[in-house]
Amino acid sequence: MGGFLTPEDVARSMVETSKKKASLGMLQMWILGILAGVYIGFGAHLCTMVSHDLSQYLGYGFTKFIAGSVFTVGLMLVIIGGAELFTGNCLIFTAVVTGDVQIKDMLKNWLIVYIANFIGAMLLVLIVYYSGLWKVNNYGAGLSALNTATAKVNISFLEAFCRGIGCNWLVCLAVWLAAAGKDSISKIFGIYFPIMAFVASGFEHSIANMFFIPIGIFLKNNPEIIGRTFGCVSNLTWYGFILNNLVPVTLGNIVGGALFVGGAYYLVYLHGVKS
Repeated sequence: MGGFLTPEDVARSMVETSKKKASLGMLQMWILGILAGVYIGFGAHLCTMVSHDLSQYLGYGFTKFIAGSVFTVGLMLVIIGGAELFTGNCLIFTAVVTGDVQIKDMLKNWLIVYIANFIGAMLLVLIVYYSGLWKVNNYGAGLSALNTATAKVNISFLEAFCRGIGCNWLVCLAVWLAAAGKDSISKIFGIYFPIMAFVASGFEHSIANMFFIPIGIFLKNNPEIIGRTFGCVSNLTWYGFILNNLVPVTLGNIVGGALFVGGAYYLVYLHGVKS
């Protein structure tokens, strides 16, 4: 097809891309991983700033749609700008099952990129916190950030796991659609709809939560905000962040991206095919 790659072509290109990702040098992996954490953090911060007071005017559902729409800038920066994002890199699994990438190289990429994403996200958390931007609209932005973080650490392990599956199923489909596009505009459209859908649906993204939850932890003792929050902030700790959210969401992200996208398309287009 002239304007975009076929699904079969995308599957083959994903294997080649995965081979390149698995063979990146350590310095490249760390820098590109940190950048991706910052980029996703930009999307998360923008999401908070744009949507924090919208529900009183537009209702819950349409506010989620707007929040999802602006969050898409994060993955656009990752894909078009070039960076290494753990959730998207779950698709390296496609090249593992074809035998083109060793599992140890995939796991090495996942571990380094995951840690680097966290460093990048935390860098932006510090920038946003010390910028004082959470004080805007009579601390409304900070209150919204705190409420978002509180809600994320007060869901069950199973809920977080399932929301993680749904999220990275859509995120990896966004990466897949972007790979089908042959120009930047096509890639932007390919990214927009699945990412908007995952945010508006309420699914959970491990790397985005590396921004959403720590910024809430930083804000939870602020006297201008804490008295106006809803929900139980007692779970909003580093322990609660990791155990109640990050672990189950990360596991869900791996299942949703590696198995339900990478594995599924491998079985359809690559299984038994000689390269």
